[in-house]
Amino acid sequence: MKLPIPIAVLFLSILTAAWAVTKIEAVTREVTQQARVDEAALADVIIVLGAAEYSGRPSPVLEARLNHALLLYRKGLAPRILTTGGAGGDPTYTEGGVAHNYLSRHGVPAEAILVESQGESTVESMVAAAEIMRRFQMRSCIVVSDGYHIFRVKKLLENRGIMVYGSPRPEVVRPEERGWTGYWVYIRQAIAYGLWRIGIPV
Repeated sequence: MKLPIPIAVLFLSILTAAWAVTKIEAVTREVTQQARVDEAALADVIIVLGAAEYSGRPSPVLEARLNHALLLYRKGLAPRILTTGGAGGDPTYTEGGVAHNYLSRHGVPAEAILVESQGESTVESMVAAAEIMRRFQMRSCIVVSDGYHIFRVKKLLENRGIMVYGSPRPEVVRPEERGWTGYWVYIRQAIAYGLWRIGIPV
């Protein structure tokens, strides 16, 4: 029996929604697993994902990422650090620039710091970071960010032929230990990854 068009459309919509939820759940598990792994290994550069800055000072999140990058750099895992992040509405400072200044104050030579300061999203920053790596003939990197961020960033860079090692900054309390709001950061990354896969960068 032929279903009336409205019922057929509803049925198809339910199937599509169920498929999307299943896919998001699967990717969320991958995001969560990646967040718990430190893959730090010898590479050409350490990429630090930007985070908020306050009038030229790194936020606690950005400072924690930078301190972790400093640790990896001092271990000799990479000869350079690449900071990322645009202005985010600040007319004077950028996340990448603030991160550069922080690293300089902590003893990293100017020639060892590269800066991407135009990206207004993770996708934009990683496209620009990949281009910087290409210009400097760098083929591998260690990505430093919060754990929930690593999976998507790795996929963005691997899509451009780069060997990527994830190294999440230490967290006193993991997102999943904060209840539903903590789990949401993993789900949000899974959704953002899915949107990127279909051509919607966020």
